[in-house]
Amino acid sequence: MTSRREPRLADAVEIAAEQGLTSARVTGLYTERAKNSAGTTFPEPVGMRGRARLWDHTEVTQWFAHRTPVRLRGYKPPARDPQELLNAADASRFLGYKNPNQVTTFLRDHPGYFPEPDAVEEMGTPESPYRRQQWRVQTLLNWLETRPGRGRRAGDKAAPPLPDVPVDGDPDELLGASEAAALLGYKSVGSFSSSLSQGNLPLLQTTDGIAENAGRQNGRRRWTRRRILEQATQRKPPGRTRR
Repeated sequence: MTSRREPRLADAVEIAAEQGLTSARVTGLYTERAKNSAGTTFPEPVGMRGRARLWDHTEVTQWFAHRTPVRLRGYKPPARDPQELLNAADASRFLGYKNPNQVTTFLRDHPGYFPEPDAVEEMGTPESPYRRQQWRVQTLLNWLETRPGRGRRAGDKAAPPLPDVPVDGDPDELLGASEAAALLGYKSVGSFSSSLSQGNLPLLQTTDGIAENAGRQNGRRRWTRRRILEQATQRKPPGRTRR
C-alpha cells in the first residue's frame, strides 16, 4: 500500500519569496478573498506556526499558476522574432513576470499547464548533467492567448482530434499526452493537461520516460499504457466515453 504523502506547508514569507511579492500582499490576498470573483478565492490555511498561517504549498502555487496578476491583465509582450528561442528565465521575463523562475515553477509544480519546450539541449558533464529548455516566442504567445482558465476565444482553431489508442496494446509501451488523453476519455489534450496540472491524475504525476530522437517531441513526458489504464480505473473523467 502506498502511504499518503504529507503536504508541504508554507507561510506568507515563503510564499512571497517564491511569487515575487511581499508577505503583507500574500496575507492581503487571503484576508480579501471574499472580494475575489468566484473560482479565484485564495486557499484557506491548513495550520498555524505560532501566529503565522500555514498553507498547503501545492494549493497555493496552483492558485497563483491559474491567476493572471492584475498588472499583467492586458499586458502585451515586446515585439520579437516569433522563431527566436528563449530559455526559462528569458521566457518568464518575456511573459511579464517579475520572478525569472516563474516558468520553471510552472514546469515543476504544474505538469501540463505550460507548453513543452521546443528545444532541449543536454549540457554539463557526465558527472553533472543538466538540460537547457527553450521555447519559441510564437509558442509563448500562443500560450498567453489560450492558456487554461482564460476560456476559448472567437477565431481559435479547434483542437486536433485525439488518436485511436487500443486498450489491449503492449502494457509497457510508452505513450504521450494525446494517447493518455484518449485512453482516459478526455475530449482534448488541453482538458487532459488542465486536469493533470490540477492534481486530478495522481498516478500520472510520475512519468515512465522522456521522448528522445523525436524531433519537436524531444523531452516530452511518457507514461506506460499500464499506468494510464490503472489511473483510468481510479477515476472516471468528464467527457466522452470510449467504446
